[in-house]
Amino acid sequence: MKHTLTFNGENINAAVQVPTNALLSEAAQLAGVEISQPCGGQGRCGRCAVQVTEGKVRRRSALRLSAADIEQGFALACQTVVEGDAVVYVPPQEKIERRLTTDRVVAEVTVPEEYEYPSSQTVRRLHLTLNPPSMDDQTDDWSRLQTAFRLQHRIEKLSCSIGLLRKMGDLLRAGNWQVTAIVQTGGETEDAPSRLIDLQPGHVDEYSPLWGCAVDIGTTTVTLWLVNLITGEVKAQAAEYNGQIARGEDVISRIIYASKREGGEELRRRVLDTINQLLETACRRVKAPGGDVKPDQVYKATIAGNSVMIHLLLGIPAASIRFSPFITAVNHPPPLTGDEVGLNLHPEAAVDCLPGVASYVGADITAGVLSSGLDQAENVSLFLDVGTNGEMVLGNRDWLVSCACSAGPAFEGAGVAHGMRATTGAIEEVWINNDTLEPAYRVIGGGKPKGICGSGLISLLSEAFLTGVLDKGGNVNLMAASRTPRIREGAHGGEYVIAWGAETESGEDIVITRVDIDNLLRAKAAIYAGFTVLAENVGIPLETIEKALIGGSFGKYINVEKAVQIGLLPDMAWERFEFLGNTSVKGAYYALLDWKEREQITEIAKRMTYIELSADNSFYEAFTSALFLPHTDLSKFPSVAEALSSKAADRADPKDF
Repeated sequence: MKHTLTFNGENINAAVQVPTNALLSEAAQLAGVEISQPCGGQGRCGRCAVQVTEGKVRRRSALRLSAADIEQGFALACQTVVEGDAVVYVPPQEKIERRLTTDRVVAEVTVPEEYEYPSSQTVRRLHLTLNPPSMDDQTDDWSRLQTAFRLQHRIEKLSCSIGLLRKMGDLLRAGNWQVTAIVQTGGETEDAPSRLIDLQPGHVDEYSPLWGCAVDIGTTTVTLWLVNLITGEVKAQAAEYNGQIARGEDVISRIIYASKREGGEELRRRVLDTINQLLETACRRVKAPGGDVKPDQVYKATIAGNSVMIHLLLGIPAASIRFSPFITAVNHPPPLTGDEVGLNLHPEAAVDCLPGVASYVGADITAGVLSSGLDQAENVSLFLDVGTNGEMVLGNRDWLVSCACSAGPAFEGAGVAHGMRATTGAIEEVWINNDTLEPAYRVIGGGKPKGICGSGLISLLSEAFLTGVLDKGGNVNLMAASRTPRIREGAHGGEYVIAWGAETESGEDIVITRVDIDNLLRAKAAIYAGFTVLAENVGIPLETIEKALIGGSFGKYINVEKAVQIGLLPDMAWERFEFLGNTSVKGAYYALLDWKEREQITEIAKRMTYIELSADNSFYEAFTSALFLPHTDLSKFPSVAEALSSKAADRADPKDF
């Protein structure tokens, strides 16, 4: 039986017919109405709540909904089924705004000194002059072209798609038997197979830009660099939130969503839309001599991303990654074309998805190890990519060992009542007065705060712990409520008010609750336990590690002192930390330019030993010990012990204020 659902809301007026027991989220999708499902439709996050103002529905779950909410008709779209005609009000959805650091970052990208086109580059522009056919020479067009390649460029083995073969004759004649070919060569060996990508009439200026792009598909953010392959220069950069976020903020949520009906195809489409939009944006930012660059003029792409992101991009089922023994369908995807992947590059463009190691150590890490230089380091260093997933590699030029842990999106604002991403209106740093316990904070973009982002949460936890607002177990010290009204009892236990409602954009108090703190402690404990177990497995004391290399955009904004004080990072001298930014896209850029660097990434993947933490009993013990500020064993954090002692002394001596 069919039922009519009418959706309304801000700029929303749509209707659709669906059968009995269809989910409200499915009906909304059919009606073209966007409802975010950050937990992948599992009913955990509560952020797909809508209000049924008329009609009959059945709630399969009311998690995160109060009795008053249900009385007013609120329901979780991903957990509520249709049982009759209904009218549904859709509240305004969370809008993602991003501070793009494009031109400034591009200026920092240096072309590798050893890059030399064409010896380094596998996609090349070649001029050919063919002998025209005659009654005395009736060689077919394809054979004639192959002969020209062999004689003029020593290319012996050449393949061509049927689509290009269909146009070949007209192109050769339009150029009066002078043509420019775009060819993917096999690298160093002359007899390696080559592939014809494009054929253009006439001889194009050899110094005219030849375009490629490097892409990092992050769980949260997708980044694209547009590169002139002739010079190696990054000419434009663009970054945007991964469109898949609306269907899951972490990889597990997305795997679950992908397994539902057409979920996998939707997630594939969403990430393709994100990449294609970034490609258009980057192309618009480049003014080439012959006019604007078009996406179909991009002939090569290298793509890095974790294993789940690569599977979802290629439409490969990722369900096996989630279940023991945690096996991917593929770690080393074969060479593909733009048309096969669905990217708006040249249809025959060479698309190279870089190799990963295991289910939770993917191409973003192999590319990151390359660009960080860890694989060439003489001394032992630790590479960390802190994000929704916490991936880490320990080693040097002789050996590499890796692991991954599920940190979750807490430090990206999810799972925290007033958490948000690092966008305009987010509190990015907090200071708490040691005497009055009054906070001061800095807001991205100035103005009234909307919430608090990852760097602000780290800063807040550190300050709250050192000033006694929190104890080492993360409990709010209600005994200190006599010193400040900001410490109070909330619906979920003790909470601390960061900003009063009169100061905020929403008019509501911005607070951190016990539930928030638990989520943050679990995230930081997973990361700390991961690299602790990694070091123990190879018998390397953390204090002997030469450097800690921090990859990922998250690392660019955090205060290392505060991160150490909460036990997120090891207690090491500050100069031993290096924050490298997006190492994944940089590694993809190196692989885009130079076939030797690309082969090195394959070698890194082969060399890397992967440790599955879920099968390591010591991980749970290390995780449990790290569920405190900064740790159960304070001797591991001597600088924090000193800071605590200093703060306590200051509180005991009021003349210091």
